[in-house]
Amino acid sequence: MSKLSQQEEKELISFIKDWLKSHGFNQKDLAYELNIKSSRTSEIILKIKELHKKGGMFNIAKNLIKIEQNWLNNLKNNYQEIKQTPPYNQLDIDSLVNQINQDTSK
Repeated sequence: MSKLSQQEEKELISFIKDWLKSHGFNQKDLAYELNIKSSRTSEIILKIKELHKKGGMFNIAKNLIKIEQNWLNNLKNNYQEIKQTPPYNQLDIDSLVNQINQDTSK
């Protein structure tokens, strides 16, 4: 594969920063997903170049899509967990108050 030009590199970094911002994530989140230790832009660029060497822009896009799908699935799962936890309703509170009163009157 040919190397990324400086212009392509700048455009990719700009795209990635906008992409992260639009999803509410940061470079640290991306670094974690790319399995790199540092979230510095230079380290992310090195990983992007490595992905490009292995399959060009298609490989970069494929990996970013996979990361985005993972994030969206995690958000969906977290939302479902929150939604499934039923809040206390008035009957639960009344029952708890009655139990407390019974326990304290003994």
